[in-house]
Amino acid sequence: MSRIAIVSAMAEELQGLKAQLSDGHTTTTRAGRTFWIGRLGPHEVVLALSGIGKVAAATTAAVLLGGGFGIRGLVFTGVAGGLGRGVRVGDIVVAGELVQHDMDASPLFPRHEVPLYGLSHFPTDATLSARLQAAAGQVLAGLAADDGTAPVLRAADLSTLGLATPRLHHGLVLTGDRFVATALESRRLRKTFPEALAVEMEGAAVAQVCRDFKRPFAVLRVVSDRADDAAHLDFTRFIQEVASRYTVAVVRAMLAAEVV
Repeated sequence: MSRIAIVSAMAEELQGLKAQLSDGHTTTTRAGRTFWIGRLGPHEVVLALSGIGKVAAATTAAVLLGGGFGIRGLVFTGVAGGLGRGVRVGDIVVAGELVQHDMDASPLFPRHEVPLYGLSHFPTDATLSARLQAAAGQVLAGLAADDGTAPVLRAADLSTLGLATPRLHHGLVLTGDRFVATALESRRLRKTFPEALAVEMEGAAVAQVCRDFKRPFAVLRVVSDRADDAAHLDFTRFIQEVASRYTVAVVRAMLAAEVV
């Protein structure tokens, strides 16, 4: 059996997809994590809740890829803090590459390089990421037209939270075991990584594990805040009312466009 794994850090991020699973889905628990196995449309999928942070995400990815689930590709979804110029709350970021901004084994290795890998920047799978970008673009185009093509989320839903017309970005995403919530820290990250679009807490760890298992992966992030002093405001509401519904719409569009 060949399946797509869809992983999120928080229960609120995964709840929409769980509700979309076929009635005959099953659950199993390994390493303290629950995995939901079933169908989204014609496709076999495994949904997994990783928990927050690099170690939790790496453990989950390793169990998925090495645990007999038959995973042919992995998509990590969730929220992130916006860093790049023009990256606003409500925008979608599809990672092109990921780096652990808090990795520092210098002077033994260059700063940010993962020891013994010879890499600091881990690229996502080009094909899977392109499919994710196309799906996200389709969803955002439906929002702009408000024509019902993305029925789980409409432009009116965003306007109630004061969000402008969302845009799609593709590029560098930073990962670290720290919730970036001050303007000072955001400025420091932008100075070190001027091309960075967003910052989160799991993606680069998943990238490292997927490289080890030689399995394609992609990362979808919805920008929930600007990683500044107001980053905590309405965070839970945003995940429940916006990010979770984005995830359902984009993943559904991605799977609908894929040949079974």
